[in-house]
Amino acid sequence: MSRHPISRRNQSPRIVGVDLFCGVGGLTHGLVRGGVHVAAGIDIDPSCKYPFEANNAASFLEHDVAKLKAEEIAPYYEGADFTLLAGCAPCQPFSTYSRSGRNSEYESQWPLVSSFGRLVKKIKPDLVTMENVPQLADHPVFDQLLKSLVGYKKWWAVVECASIGVPQTRKRLVLLASRLGSTALELTQDAAQDATVRQIIGGLPPLQAGESHPGDDLHMAPSLSPLNLSRIQASRPGGTWRDWPEELQASCHRKATGATYPSVYGRMEWDRPAPTITTQCFGYGNGRFGHPEQDRAISLREAAMLQTFPETYAFAPVGTPIKFNKMGRLIGNAVPVRLGEVIARSLVAHVRACAH
Repeated sequence: MSRHPISRRNQSPRIVGVDLFCGVGGLTHGLVRGGVHVAAGIDIDPSCKYPFEANNAASFLEHDVAKLKAEEIAPYYEGADFTLLAGCAPCQPFSTYSRSGRNSEYESQWPLVSSFGRLVKKIKPDLVTMENVPQLADHPVFDQLLKSLVGYKKWWAVVECASIGVPQTRKRLVLLASRLGSTALELTQDAAQDATVRQIIGGLPPLQAGESHPGDDLHMAPSLSPLNLSRIQASRPGGTWRDWPEELQASCHRKATGATYPSVYGRMEWDRPAPTITTQCFGYGNGRFGHPEQDRAISLREAAMLQTFPETYAFAPVGTPIKFNKMGRLIGNAVPVRLGEVIARSLVAHVRACAH
């Protein structure tokens, strides 16, 4: 679907993308930062409309991708030199945490990955990218997707996100595909230092548990019970519940099965990446989500920044009541912005190389 030949060497290529399963716009925001123009994002969750459109110069289309037709996407590619279809299909069977809040029929079946492949075959974009959980690589649906990319050069790998500047120990499968030229395709990684918790959230105003910052509705942390307040006060960064006095330990910790969950009720470490930010990241007892220094769980804003969203990214209109479960879901399900940026830079470099 290229509009022009790949010979415009002295101009930046205009790559126009459509982001399927776009969520609040993490992938889109990264793609734009990396040099791709994203025209539209598509998601079934209406809660994503405001953050997607408020932070990105793109249209949000509320639609079930499983029922989406190629003709509904084609108009968004108007004016493109090169076209990109991007997305992250929800994969409920592999999720560690529930993606509660989205239509269960929509996300619990493998056809969502197949729907992505179906649209690629119909639209035939110049470029394709998909990111997903690493376990997808072991499932037949991924092999089927690769086989459906007839005529495309393909590259995929499981990427440790901390190695590309995302301050999390988060692994994601990244797929790139191209119909352009013969130039090799891969995820290009610069020499950026691994980001740490301190680098990302160390400068935010301090909070107490149960408090919200008057200048930022998203910089809010849930309250703690007296018992959990005592627990976090007894916790050290990078430590476990085994550091607590016995009277603070839960009965489940004393069972054999409890020994396999040392990170719950843990504090992050300042000078290391955070753990994977999940939909339950605002809860002190849900993982290593305790603030490294302050006696509370990380705030929603801190969680978003650890997902590499800018500090100013608006997730809800000013003054709108913020619900932890809903906002945690939107933030935890997002593609880290930095990952989208690295993907975009890789695709832009590939397109430029194909022009020479």
